[in-house]
Amino acid sequence: MMRKLFGTDGIRGRANVHPMTAETALKVGMAAGLAFKNGGHRHRVVIGKDTRLSGYMIENALVAGFTSVGMDVFLLGPMPTPSVAMLTRSLRADLGVMISASHNPFEDNGIKFFGPDGFKLSDEIENAIAELVDQDMSGHLSSSRDLGRAKRIDGAQQRYIEFAKRTLPREMSLEGLRVVIDCANGAAYRVAPEALWELGADVFSISVTPDGFNINKECGSTSTQALSRKVHEVRADIGIALDGDADRVIIVDENGSVIDGDQLMAVVAQSWQASNRLSAPGIVATVMSNLGLERYLDGLGLNLVRTKVGDRYVVEQMRAGGFNVGGEQSGHIVMSDFTTTGDGLIAALQVMACIKDLDRPVSEVCRRFDPVPQILKNVRYAGGEPLAQDEVKSAIHDGEMRLGNAGRLVIRASGTEPLIRVMAEGDDADLVNQVVNDIAEVVARSAA
Repeated sequence: MMRKLFGTDGIRGRANVHPMTAETALKVGMAAGLAFKNGGHRHRVVIGKDTRLSGYMIENALVAGFTSVGMDVFLLGPMPTPSVAMLTRSLRADLGVMISASHNPFEDNGIKFFGPDGFKLSDEIENAIAELVDQDMSGHLSSSRDLGRAKRIDGAQQRYIEFAKRTLPREMSLEGLRVVIDCANGAAYRVAPEALWELGADVFSISVTPDGFNINKECGSTSTQALSRKVHEVRADIGIALDGDADRVIIVDENGSVIDGDQLMAVVAQSWQASNRLSAPGIVATVMSNLGLERYLDGLGLNLVRTKVGDRYVVEQMRAGGFNVGGEQSGHIVMSDFTTTGDGLIAALQVMACIKDLDRPVSEVCRRFDPVPQILKNVRYAGGEPLAQDEVKSAIHDGEMRLGNAGRLVIRASGTEPLIRVMAEGDDADLVNQVVNDIAEVVARSAA
């Protein structure tokens, strides 16, 4: 099983289909518990989840696995992914687990792990867990007397709300801001609106009635049309769209126009540079971030350090290079002064702090650069390795030659779905579009 079990962001798949079955979750709980047990103290794991129907099944299977190897379990219920990372540290747990497939539809689910420091696990630790899953663990089960206990944690939501509020200056108030918050019928449906209200904003909430099936359905950061309509309807100053587990955010301005993660990182980078809060002369982003962001930062004398796609790789580079701001175009924004992973609510609060400081409309504050034309096409495949085919390699090389120094080409396999992502960007929109279409056609033919 090995790396096939773990993708770029934990374990993910269709609920009740391997690997996202109760049987696998049970084994993963046992294996992760064994991997993180050291010493004679009582070991504990914190488990949060989003609002998917399958969360009940996965949660109970994980609890059975962890308790069977002697780990106590603290259950948070529906809570944002970043709150699990925070509470893992706060509650001095050995391990944190989030049950979520992030922005995917309800049919999918996933399991993400955080170490005792609140950071996502390394490939090496994930490999060790995957190896244990493939082994017979019956010899490592705890005795009847040493089984773990499980209990619900009261007040977890309020702890996270207070944590989020404290990331703003004590005197900062959002009074006077009309805010629409779209919680994607997901994990933040309670905490995000309450945090904004407690900070003084006039809050209008949408997609806060999860039913197990409607998470991310025509709402949230991947579908902002409903948010834009609501912003127009109530004449709001800003719209905030979170995804299903609230680790990413997309902003909508007062005109209903969408502002992506690249623009938000530009806002924070310039603001923090001006206030001497940047810990290094630049930020970290992935290969998918727009060339316009790189050019804007260069004009400020700041570097853009690029990584592979995935906020875990962004965080790894931030830690290695001493950066305190990083993220992804999709809206994962990591501010290591506050968090160890992407946090949609905290990122939105920092952007709103800039808006309050500048006292200008969101459309002016949050549009720092003109993005160069960027085209992304996804090609689905059934199996094999399309990118290893000579025909595909040749098409990619040809595309790179055609773009030259006037653009970028990024071809990669998705870490969460059976897709090949073909992205190109450059100043010539027609050329970019042609290059992407040509490569996507070859990949599709190879995949077939």
